[in-house]
Amino acid sequence: MTYQTEEEQVEKLKELWNRHGMPLLTGVVLALAGVFGWNGWNNYQSAQSANASALYQSMLEAVLGDESVQARTRAAELAEQLRSDYPKTRYAQFAALMQARLAVEADDFAGAEALLREVVERRGDDTLQEIARQRLARVLAQQERAEEGLALFNGTVSGELLAGREEVRGDLLLTLGRQAEARSAYQAALEALEDPRARPQLQLKLDDLAEEA
Repeated sequence: MTYQTEEEQVEKLKELWNRHGMPLLTGVVLALAGVFGWNGWNNYQSAQSANASALYQSMLEAVLGDESVQARTRAAELAEQLRSDYPKTRYAQFAALMQARLAVEADDFAGAEALLREVVERRGDDTLQEIARQRLARVLAQQERAEEGLALFNGTVSGELLAGREEVRGDLLLTLGRQAEARSAYQAALEALEDPRARPQLQLKLDDLAEEA
């Protein structure tokens, strides 16, 4: 077995460094950049989410704490800022739903429609999409476009979401004078609930249709 002297080992290391040093250094730098870049991205995402959450909280406080026109205006401004500054967060979708509600209260159905379509068309959260779809159907009905509202409902939902969808369908069908179909929709809504007593208005709507029959 051949043993290398310390000087020979040093020379060997120098030779390896001269031959492979730069590629090795580049690989180390790239690896470190990847680690720090990933951590930086995660920190950025966390900061974005925290800022959006704080803004959303301020918007809710404006809406829930005061029913004045000024409070409603302030809430709408905060919602618009949230959607503008943090469009990729879920809070932006929450803000759009709230902004649509404020628009409906102000009889701005066209504005509410645009906001709700924004949530419906954004992929990622099926629950939020369905909630927005049901609210959009009601907004369309307010504009005498009930048929268009009915056409929004596609795909499969269950539980509370299905109950909500069927109730909205029943209301729209009723505005179109289709009582039998409306009755079936209300019945389907009741059957989708674990506890039908949770929505007593559904039974009242069914009873009203039975009286009319």
